[in-house]
Amino acid sequence: MAENGVAQEITPLEKKICEQIEYYFSDHNLLRDKFLKEQIKLDDGWVPLETMIKFNRLSRLTTDFTVIVEGLKKSKSGLLEISEDKTKIRRSPSKPLPEFEEYKNSVKARSVYVKGFPTSATLDEIKGWFDETGPVENIQMRRTLQRQFKGSVFVVFDGVDSATKFVETPGLKYKDNDMIVLSKESYFVKKAEERKQRKTLKNKKNEKDHTGDHAVSDMKSFKEKSGCLLKFAGDLADQTCREDIHEIFSNHGEIQWIDFIRGAKEGNILFKTNAKEAFEKAKEAHGGKLLLRDKDVTWETVDGEEEKTILKKILEDQQESLNKQRTKARRGGKGNSGQQRVQFQGKKTTFESEDEDQGVEQTKEITVTSPKKRILEETETVDEPAAKELKTDQVDDQ
Repeated sequence: MAENGVAQEITPLEKKICEQIEYYFSDHNLLRDKFLKEQIKLDDGWVPLETMIKFNRLSRLTTDFTVIVEGLKKSKSGLLEISEDKTKIRRSPSKPLPEFEEYKNSVKARSVYVKGFPTSATLDEIKGWFDETGPVENIQMRRTLQRQFKGSVFVVFDGVDSATKFVETPGLKYKDNDMIVLSKESYFVKKAEERKQRKTLKNKKNEKDHTGDHAVSDMKSFKEKSGCLLKFAGDLADQTCREDIHEIFSNHGEIQWIDFIRGAKEGNILFKTNAKEAFEKAKEAHGGKLLLRDKDVTWETVDGEEEKTILKKILEDQQESLNKQRTKARRGGKGNSGQQRVQFQGKKTTFESEDEDQGVEQTKEITVTSPKKRILEETETVDEPAAKELKTDQVDDQ
């Protein structure tokens, strides 16, 4: 409320400032934010604005104390208080933090998985879309290990009823994209079932590899293939890998083989079904343009003699891969000295981690194999606003 009891209209900038600072002091962030929790212990909950403007997303909006204070005065949430000298703010003592376990349990029922956003979408664009559907407490942009946005988010709504209503709303679209919407719990159940199915298929494949039936059936199916090849080329990033390709065509077409080596500028994708249909579906789901690690790519279906030539090469590569597997299987029981060979099996640890976009917990599965690989899998850094601020700031999604 403005001074003298006169209501003043909040400007768009002031609204963003309030939302950002109130996010920092929200249940969702503050329960996990070690840096900010340490700060509020120093002075009866008060945090200097000098400290607050070091947070990246707030500093991009403004570093002017007067603008921040004037904006917070107009907030109707009642979450924050401003000190008399207008240099500090704190979470109102009348709104104490809940216990972590209690809050975590309440979040589960309010969390929703939403997929269908273009991989180029920003956090502000996504937030603007959710603002039209109802108030949300948190948005977590899901990313690859290379920090590439996957096109899906986990969203925490302000209440169970709001979350349920959103999940049950038919025909949701982001621009022209059809959205996939599931409760977070249903999403994890679905992924667990998919992992189980993949494991079953892998076991069946390994059984066939030992008998040789796999190679024979593949040779026959390859010869019968037609219209299932998609060729791509471009100034690709050196880090581009097969995982990026699988991510693009996930849920749009089942890939049988990818003829591509990291660092190359072109490759081929063999689908189990029609390549053009898979391409069109993926293109539509990604806003009408398919990029690989933000690089422009030329996509082209292949037919005729070129198709036969590429299929022959893929078949040869697959046969070579199969021969290597058989050789490895034959040698697997013995080492150089004739003694049994013991292979280290990575230990899987499931834990609740914090995504740096907006701090929501996300179950991740890490395979502990070697120190080098652990560093790659566990280090997902964000742009850090100040010395010790690690998880307060929302990630820069540009």
